[in-house]
Amino acid sequence: MKRRRTALLSLATLLGAALTALPVQNAGADEVEQVRNGGFDTTADPWWTSNVTAGLTGGQLCADVPGGTANRWDSAVGQNDITLVKGTTYRFSFRASGVPEGHAVRAIVGLSVSPYDTWQEASPVLDPAGGTYSYTFTSPVDSTQGQVAFQVGGSADPWRFCLDDVSLLGGVPPEVYEPDTGPRVRVNQVAYLPAGPKNATLVTDAATKLPWQLKNSAGATVAHGWSVPRGLDASSGQNVHTIDFGAYRKRGTGFTLVADGETSRPFDIGAAAYEQLRLDAVKYYYTQRSGIAIRDDLRPGYGRAAGHVGVAPNHGDTSVPCRPGECDYRLDVEGGWYDAGDHGKYVVNGGIAAWELLSTYERSLVARTGHPARLGDGTLALPESGNRVPDILDEARWELDFLLKMQVPDGQPLAGMAHHKIHDAQWTGLPLLPSDDPQQRELHPPTTAATLNLAATAAQAARLYRPYDKAFAAKALSAARKAWTAALAHPDLYADPADGTGGGAYNDDDVTDEFYWAAAELYLTTGEKRFADRVLNSPTHTADIFGSYGFDWSRTAAAGRLDLALVPSKLPGRDKVRRSVVRGADKYLAALASQPYGMPYAPDGNRYDWGSSHQVLNNAVVIATAYDVTGAAKYRDAAVQSMDYILGRNALNISYVTGYGEVNAQHQHSRWYAHQLDPKLPSPPAGTLAGGANSGIQDPYAQSKLQGCVGQFCYIDDIQSWSTNENAINWNAALTRMASFVADQG
Repeated sequence: MKRRRTALLSLATLLGAALTALPVQNAGADEVEQVRNGGFDTTADPWWTSNVTAGLTGGQLCADVPGGTANRWDSAVGQNDITLVKGTTYRFSFRASGVPEGHAVRAIVGLSVSPYDTWQEASPVLDPAGGTYSYTFTSPVDSTQGQVAFQVGGSADPWRFCLDDVSLLGGVPPEVYEPDTGPRVRVNQVAYLPAGPKNATLVTDAATKLPWQLKNSAGATVAHGWSVPRGLDASSGQNVHTIDFGAYRKRGTGFTLVADGETSRPFDIGAAAYEQLRLDAVKYYYTQRSGIAIRDDLRPGYGRAAGHVGVAPNHGDTSVPCRPGECDYRLDVEGGWYDAGDHGKYVVNGGIAAWELLSTYERSLVARTGHPARLGDGTLALPESGNRVPDILDEARWELDFLLKMQVPDGQPLAGMAHHKIHDAQWTGLPLLPSDDPQQRELHPPTTAATLNLAATAAQAARLYRPYDKAFAAKALSAARKAWTAALAHPDLYADPADGTGGGAYNDDDVTDEFYWAAAELYLTTGEKRFADRVLNSPTHTADIFGSYGFDWSRTAAAGRLDLALVPSKLPGRDKVRRSVVRGADKYLAALASQPYGMPYAPDGNRYDWGSSHQVLNNAVVIATAYDVTGAAKYRDAAVQSMDYILGRNALNISYVTGYGEVNAQHQHSRWYAHQLDPKLPSPPAGTLAGGANSGIQDPYAQSKLQGCVGQFCYIDDIQSWSTNENAINWNAALTRMASFVADQG
């Protein structure tokens, strides 16, 4: 996410003693070999080993790997002192075998010293016959401290690993990456609502209209018509047509759309998939929980030990110190959700994520199409199910309890403020279960932004939990008031943008929007004039806050504005607030109409931002709120149509939600949903949203594949691409909100 510098790391414990360091070759020329003695003809020099018994066998280096190790890096073979040149393309290749079959090796090229960045990695599954593996990447740095390593630990049983013909050849031509985009007819691969809009995009060179046919699962044509040429689409660089088949309203499964000799991927017409997605999008949070064992009976295939509870090798979150010299107390900050693909927990991202889950439930209470029972008690298969509290509130409570723990205690400097974040002292590697994280955990300094996030979400919680737990509601409101007072006293404590080691910085030096949001939530809960005055006198209250990029953790004014529009109150001028939301929705409606792929997202300069998929959804939330406010069908239809882009009607022809659509994102960046790297670990659970296209392509893997990408094409479904393909709690919150809205319209 755009709050961090994330690296795929190996650990210092991986390093063994190098036998002999030979002179480094000059990497400046074309086709220069960087690995020394990759053929193992007569010696193993200068390769090192760690926790294996190795030797030469038939011109190979073979290592007996012990069983019973926990992590891949617990046993390894490697070579240091590798030179890499920034911008140079390298081919990393080797031959490897494993006995017995089925063991994976993590093959990496990275930095041999802290912070142990990884620039290329792969995890082929080996067999006794052996195979040759080859990968191409472009180095993002200049370094003479590179490393080639093969991590072979993490197996319960011993096995034998053999290696030969290792090469890191510099100066090779860059590999041209061509994504498989499938059929040129792009549809929502999941479902269209029977009475809702039904649109598709056809990629074609044709300049004039083309016939289309809608076919049912038996192959019979049930509707037909003509496409509408749209010319060059700036978001993809493609010539496209659009197809509208909304007049067909019969339910069914396995429909396809045929045009220009191409047949789309299949889809349904019905609401059942959205009812399931409404649940799956929230179920994601249970497997993101920290401080609790995840029960396999509740999430088959996702059971794991509790993370960060102080059981070795964890240091635990029950007594966490500040970074050295920053405070002299410790806090119990156990619990909460892991933020994204790492083990950090961040108040600002946790705040906006909790708010959107709570708002999903609150909308169900006040909107004309709301159905609160659909996320009620017993719907989400949680440990708390059956306690007579709506399950979505139980899940949000797990994060809220953590947020309250991040408040500076009474009697301490900055009492009432909230610590910005808690995470590891150093970045950890992929894959790594939370229970196996060996790093020291540290609290980071309090900030005004974090404090106001706490004030806003705790105030909102106070009104929503009051019918179920009056004591918790009172505790939350007390914490919100205390945080508000502390923020007023310390209005300009900002996160350090350089504080990005071990976790994301999440820096934000404009908290005008957070003050507005917190005041809005406190007013809606208490009705107190001082909070109403703060809302009405804020310049944010009348500002145009609905920009092209939408709202997120650093742009929170919309959270306050949307709740003021939707939640009943006696705020003076509330009608103006509601009209401002409608005007914002109109802008997003215009963006949707201008986009041949039909999404309410048209960023300036076609520069897709980090987490663009959730920005599309949050813009749709504004449109959906306009529908809730006005009842106008155009807003309902546009909000529903916005889901098409997320679920497959896009230039890459991929659903950004795991488990939904014939081709869907399955390799989001995560340390424990890491099946791509370790076959013993699962892929992300169904209902997990990928970050989506990001024109910045900040990670090395994306840079090696996506240079020069246009808009929608700046995405790759690979666990190494943390800038385009991470999962995150705030992103899934946007999916939760919109999946629930669309299900309600069914």
